[in-house]
Amino acid sequence: MPGGQLPTTLAGFEAAFREALPEGTLAYYAGAAADEITLGRNVEAWRELLLRPRVMVDVSNRDPSVELFGRSYGLPIAVAPTAYHRLAHPDGEEATARGSVAAGCPYTLSTLATSRPTPVGEAAPDGPKWFQVYVFRDREVTRELVAEAEEAGFEALLLTVDLPVLGRRDQEVGTGFVVGQAEGVPGVHAAGGEGEISMQDTADLIDPSLTWDDVGELAGSTDLPVLVKGVLRGDDARLAIEAGAAGVVVSNHGGRQLDTVQATAEALVEVVESIGGEASVMVDGGIRRGTDVAKALILGADFVLVGRPILWGLATGGAEGVEAVLSMLADEFDRALALLGVPRASELSGRDDLIA
Repeated sequence: MPGGQLPTTLAGFEAAFREALPEGTLAYYAGAAADEITLGRNVEAWRELLLRPRVMVDVSNRDPSVELFGRSYGLPIAVAPTAYHRLAHPDGEEATARGSVAAGCPYTLSTLATSRPTPVGEAAPDGPKWFQVYVFRDREVTRELVAEAEEAGFEALLLTVDLPVLGRRDQEVGTGFVVGQAEGVPGVHAAGGEGEISMQDTADLIDPSLTWDDVGELAGSTDLPVLVKGVLRGDDARLAIEAGAAGVVVSNHGGRQLDTVQATAEALVEVVESIGGEASVMVDGGIRRGTDVAKALILGADFVLVGRPILWGLATGGAEGVEAVLSMLADEFDRALALLGVPRASELSGRDDLIA
């Protein structure tokens, strides 16, 4: 928000985001598949979980940190991978990474970014960064991007597996949205994208033949932990771990792929029951409040990833907007710990008594 004060609520950031972007870009970022039922359910499912706080607990000292991948993170909140950040702000993914790290949260760079891993790593050298992997039909391009991410200091790989084909997104189609020139999306260009490209053009470059063997191949080719992103079932979560993954991300792609699938809050419990404690479980989709973060951890998630609100912050205020959005969520999460009567985030997991 050049020359102005940043919004003081997430709702304010969303309103400013909707004013800042052209129709097609807004349809791409804000829209979802078909009738957008899952898009709405992702948010509503968290809201429908009711909290049952304990009182008369000493919460004068609180600790929101959690352990993951053998290291401590100050918050259980990471930035989810989203594509094409220069459509939202001219500083693109570098700004998002700077804002994320300033707020103390890991940043996940998308394969479909408007920047390569190296400059993003240089823009935010002192904070944790993860890399989201799409497997292109030209697998050598994918291997090169992963190698670059490793060299640039990224600490984990999130393999997205729920896009063998592109979901039908009516808002995008209706506006005639195009991403722009392929040269502006380095990974896509390297994989064969040319000229002006649409999301369908991009999706056509992604390999639809992936199997669990490919999870094992990726995990065996790197020292970084590999998480399978796009899991909604306990049996698939189990197969991911058996294939060599270090964990899973419970995700329905923000409701952008197959409409009417379960909300992630609804799918989380089955996945945790299948592998919880044996491997890491993250969740994304519909996280809009610090209380949502607390609910996810109570249900057994180790970490949450936040997507669209980060784009609200980026479009509105660049790196400062991203930091402000994450700081709001962090503040709300801290207050939730105090008001729930659970001063340490690490003690939320398994506390079924805290949810009605």
